[in-house]
Amino acid sequence: MAAEIICSRWTALILREMLCGTTRFNDLQRGVPLMSPTLLSKRLKELTEAGVIAVTRNGQHGVAEYKLTEAGEDLRSVIMSLGTWGQRWVESSLSLKNLDPSLLMWDMRRNLVASLLPDRRCTVKFSYPELSAGRKSWWIVSDGGEIDLCNVDPGYDVDLYVSGSLHAMTAVWMGASTLKAEIDAGTITLTGDKAVARSMQAWLGLSMFAGEKRRVAS
Repeated sequence: MAAEIICSRWTALILREMLCGTTRFNDLQRGVPLMSPTLLSKRLKELTEAGVIAVTRNGQHGVAEYKLTEAGEDLRSVIMSLGTWGQRWVESSLSLKNLDPSLLMWDMRRNLVASLLPDRRCTVKFSYPELSAGRKSWWIVSDGGEIDLCNVDPGYDVDLYVSGSLHAMTAVWMGASTLKAEIDAGTITLTGDKAVARSMQAWLGLSMFAGEKRRVAS
């Protein structure tokens, strides 16, 4: 019965997004970009019926918010253990196939350490030259502790330009590589504010599992 609730496709990723604080449909979709809106709606309905999440309506227009129930919160150790296992045992080369820039940037934005950026509006532009026009450019804007992610130019002065392959940046995010190693290899280049560039490894939002050491099955 438990497996029927949490082992259907995408459900663990939906729960992971909610455990990280995501509550709205559009934001959930950004966290699971390969999932169709129709299937996301279906899974949310199933989880609601199972008592794992609850739906509330907020604001003048009754915007739906999805929140974990006590039963949902009780799955935290299960979902996080799944991520830890994947980081330890799933081969890095397999994880670095079929990459999605929106998923990478969304998670980087969520985990970015705003306190280590300048105490003013700070804009960092990420460019992935090998991708198509609609997917190659992303802006992260830190302002007053709030972090925004844009895939359309917000019109602010850019403090730091980060250009490189999606593969290289994802490897850094996963903890499979470091920013210094990729810069030394020429796969990532930084241009702009030198102080922001020097501290990038510290403020960059890595995967919550990046600290897990990889293991090889014997």
